Amino acid sequence: MPLASPFGWLRRTAKAFHAADDGNIAVLFGIAVIPLISFVGVAVDYSRATAARSAMQGAADSATLMVSKDYAAGVIRASDIQATAEKYFKALYTSPGINNVTVTATYTARSANGSSTVVMNTSGSMPTSFLKVAGFTALPFTASSTSTWGATRLRVAMALDVTGSMDWDDKLTAMKTAAIKLVNTLKATASTDADVYISIIPFNVMVNVGTANKDAEWLDWDTDYGSCKSNRTTQNSCQAAGETWSWWANSCTSRYTRKSTCVAGGETWIPSGVSNWKGCVTDRTTSNDYDVIKTPPTTATPATLFLAKSYSACPLSLLPMKAAYSSNESDTSTAESTLKGKINKLDAEGNTNQPIGLFWAWMSLQTGVPLNTPAKDTEYKYTDAIILLSDGDNTQSGNSNSVSAIDARQKKLCDNIKDPLNGTTTIFTIQVNTDGDDESAVLKYCASDGQFFQSTTADQIEIAFQSIGSSLTKLRLAQ
Repeated sequence: MPLASPFGWLRRTAKAFHAADDGNIAVLFGIAVIPLISFVGVAVDYSRATAARSAMQGAADSATLMVSKDYAAGVIRASDIQATAEKYFKALYTSPGINNVTVTATYTARSANGSSTVVMNTSGSMPTSFLKVAGFTALPFTASSTSTWGATRLRVAMALDVTGSMDWDDKLTAMKTAAIKLVNTLKATASTDADVYISIIPFNVMVNVGTANKDAEWLDWDTDYGSCKSNRTTQNSCQAAGETWSWWANSCTSRYTRKSTCVAGGETWIPSGVSNWKGCVTDRTTSNDYDVIKTPPTTATPATLFLAKSYSACPLSLLPMKAAYSSNESDTSTAESTLKGKINKLDAEGNTNQPIGLFWAWMSLQTGVPLNTPAKDTEYKYTDAIILLSDGDNTQSGNSNSVSAIDARQKKLCDNIKDPLNGTTTIFTIQVNTDGDDESAVLKYCASDGQFFQSTTADQIEIAFQSIGSSLTKLRLAQ
C-alpha cells in the first residue's frame, strides 16, 4: 500500500487548528501578562524612588538650616561648611539601599542686600528591581535646599485678646496652643539671636506694663490716684542733697511710697510706687490723638504720658520684644520671662478694647521708651508685623464706652500704623467668631491686604496662625 501524502495531512491539521477556539483566553493572558508585569514593576520602582527622593529633600532642608545656624553663631568656619553639611545630612538621611549619595554645600557670603546663603545639592540612585529587564539598573534623583539669612529680620508683635469671653468654647486654650506653635515656627527659621524678635501683648480693657515700671517717668498717676501728685509741696524739685520732702496731704502717703530725701540738688519729684497698683495702664488722652500715634511719652508734654490705672481685672503683664531663638537660653514653657512661658500663663477676664492692645503692639516695635526695643542693625532689612486676635466687639476703653467711637479711634490707629511715613508694618487680624456674629468690620479694615482671618471654631485659630506663620517664614528661608 502506497504511503499517504504528508501534504494532505498538513492541510487537514491546519484547518482543524484554525477552527479550534479552546484555550484562547489563556493564550491571550499569556501574551498580555508580560507588559502588565512590566507596568507594575515600573510603578513599584518609581514609587520607591519617589519616597527616597522625598526623604532626601527633607534631610537636605534640615541639614542646610543646621549648617547655616552653626556658621551664623560662629560654631564653624566657612572652611568647615562642606564637612559639617555631610555630617548632618548623613545623620538625617537613613533610607536603605541608596547608592552613590553625594553632598555638596556652597556658602555665599553676605551680598550687597545683606543676605548670606548656604546651598546644598544632594544626589543618589536607587537600584531597580523590575526595570532591569528594560535595561535600567538604577534610578537617579537629586534634591536641593537653600538657607538664606540676614536679608530680612523679623519683628513680630502678638496682641492677644484675654477678655472673659475667650474662656468660652475653648478659645483661650486654642489661641495659646496656636501662638506657641507660631513661636516654634519662627524660631526654626532663625540662625542668630537677632533674626527674629517677638513680643506678647495680652489685652482686655487695659494693658499691663508691669509693676517693675512703677517709677518710670512715662507714667501719669494723677488720673486714677486723685490729686496726690499735685498736692505735694509746691516745690517742684529739691534744692540740695539730703533735703526732706513734705506733703500738703497726708493721704498721699497711703498711696505713694515717697522718696524721703533728695539724692542730688535739682532732682525732680517722682513717685516711687503705689502699693495697690497691678501694672495696668489705660488709653492715653484723646487730645491731639496721642492714643493713636507713636509719639513717645515725655514729661515735657503731660498728655503723652501713659495713665496708670487701678483695675481689678488687670491682665498678665506684657513681654517686650524678645529673641525667638537664643543660643544661651533653654527652651522652657514655664517662665514668664520667656515667650512660651508668657503665653502659657495667659488667663481670661475683663471687657474688650482692641485699640490698646494694637497700640502697645506697635509700641513694642519702636525703640526707646517705653519698652526700649533693641535698635535695628542698619546692615539688615527688617519686616515688622503685628498679629491682632480678638473674639468680640469693642465694648470699653479709658476714653469711651461707645462701640462706634472706639472703632473710629481704632481705624485711625490702623491708618497710622500702615502709613509708609511711619515705616512698613504688616497687620494680620484674626476674628475668633464662635457665636455666629457678623464679620468684624474694624478688624477687616485694619488688616493689610488679604491678611484678615475669620475663625468660626476654636480649631480654626490654629489654621489662621499657620497661614500667618507661612507668610512670615517665606521672608526667612528660600528652599
